[in-house]
Amino acid sequence: MNFRYACSGLEAVKCPETPTVFVVDGDASVRESLEVLIRSAGWQPCTAASAEEFLSRPRAVTPSCLVVDLHLPGLSGLDLQRRVFDRTELPIIFISSHTDIPATVQAMKAGAFEFLTKPFADDVLMNAIGHAIERSHAALRHQAQIRALEERYESLSRREREVMSLIVSGRLNKQVGGELGISEITVKAHRGKMMRKMQAASFAELVNMVARLERGRPLGA
Repeated sequence: MNFRYACSGLEAVKCPETPTVFVVDGDASVRESLEVLIRSAGWQPCTAASAEEFLSRPRAVTPSCLVVDLHLPGLSGLDLQRRVFDRTELPIIFISSHTDIPATVQAMKAGAFEFLTKPFADDVLMNAIGHAIERSHAALRHQAQIRALEERYESLSRREREVMSLIVSGRLNKQVGGELGISEITVKAHRGKMMRKMQAASFAELVNMVARLERGRPLGA
């Protein structure tokens, strides 16, 4: 089930998975014009006048991107970028009224998707938003895949996790049995159950799964 929160309040609500474009800009006229433009493209606009206002709202779990002015009242655009660094599903498009090379470099090094200087053509921004939403889709798919892998891993018994860890490190069944103090037949039984629970069709696929999990968090015993 996909959820998106209503911009008029803080309650999370069920709704269709329409991509959301967040706009954070201290200029009301800019927010209004971008809201109309974004809505005309078929996306859901959600505006805020400050970084603090944006951060006070629940995290969206739909394809989305953030269009943020570099210079904001209170926390700056760069400050906001640092606050949401873990939201890989939220690509950031910076906009600024003047060229600021140091800030541009800092923003891009920190992972900004794009940096546009006002005034910019509508189609330039729309194109950037479209590509950012594509990246958001990919990030959300990746997160869902990792969650599914984590659920499979959590379903393993302690012994099955031990067997998996040793197998993917290159140990043979006999060696695994020797290290764990169990017979090779027992190792094969645990290995078979583990492969089924992880839904791994081959050893190579299992190794890939473990590598993906380890990139997200250390695997426990």
